This record gives sequence, C-alpha cells and structure tokens, in this order.
Amino acid sequence: MSEQTLLNTLQAVNQSASFNRWAGFQVTHAAAGEAELRMDWRKDDMGQYSGYLHAGLIGAMLDTACGYAAATVAGRVLASNFSVNCLAPTVGRSFVARGRVVKAGRKQVFASAELYAEQDGGELLLVATGNAILVPVEPQGVPISGA
Repeated sequence: MSEQTLLNTLQAVNQSASFNRWAGFQVTHAAAGEAELRMDWRKDDMGQYSGYLHAGLIGAMLDTACGYAAATVAGRVLASNFSVNCLAPTVGRSFVARGRVVKAGRKQVFASAELYAEQDGGELLLVATGNAILVPVEPQGVPISGA
C-alpha cells in the first residue's frame, strides 16, 4: 500500500471510533510500520485536577499510535499488553503521538510510541512513552478499511 493509501485508511478507521472523534484524534502520518496522530488541547474536558492532560488521554494517544503503526503491517490488531511512562507534566496547546513497529511477527506485533506536547512556539517536548504488544485479529495482508 502507498503511504497515501495507508493514511487514508487509518483516517477512515480513526473516524469510525467514537472515542477518537470525541478526543479529536487526527491521523497526520502513516507509512509501513509508522503512524502519527495529533490532538488539540481542550481545557474544559481534558485536564485532571491540577490542569495537566489527564493520564487516560496520554495512554489513549500512545495506545492508538502503537495500534495504528501495527495496523500498517498486520491489518486489524488488538492490544494484549500496554505500558505507559509519564516523563513530565503534560501541558501544551496540542499533543503529537508517534508510533512505530519494533518487530512484527505472525502472532504478535511489538510497537512503541512517544508523546510530545507542542508548546506555543511550536517546539515539541517529550512527555510520555509507551510500549504495546498487539495481536493481529485478521490474516496478514487484509486491509484495515472499515471499523
């Protein structure tokens, strides 16, 4: 699949997920073994009690970036294990998660992701990392189009 086809496919999958639509996830890049998504900050409903991005959304972005990266090489996948490391308080005008496949096998795909907080000047600060083990739920090579 071309990068544009992968991007279009992931964007369609992303739009089919109600949580992703609520959060405002936007798939901005896709290539074999890679995916990137972006989310704009909404002060009214994304923060925790201290005003930082809620850890649930941090985890969701990292999980989704890992899953989309895995999907580019393995079709539809489900996470069987996932971990998050919060490195710094997460404050920014938007957030960028970059996922990549570390190793893809027939029964498991290992992926990792980084979450960056975009500051007002445009600089990206690394605020969290994640790792996932994903399990293909369709034979390899089957398109991930649809929900």
